[in-house]
Amino acid sequence: MKIFTSILVLLALALIVFNITLLDFSNPFQGDSAVAFIGIAASFCAVLILLIFRISKRIEEKTNGR
Repeated sequence: MKIFTSILVLLALALIVFNITLLDFSNPFQGDSAVAFIGIAASFCAVLILLIFRISKRIEEKTNGR
């Protein structure tokens, strides 16, 4: 499960980098820049959820190991 979540985190980070390249900093909320901004926000949320999941699994392993 650790490898799977690591792969998903890497994919989400790759999506963040890709969407940053699509941003137009002169008009950040128009056209493709708005879609890129939403994609960055969604990928950031996915990274946070995956990290929370990984931490919860680590806590579960420690409590069951007692």
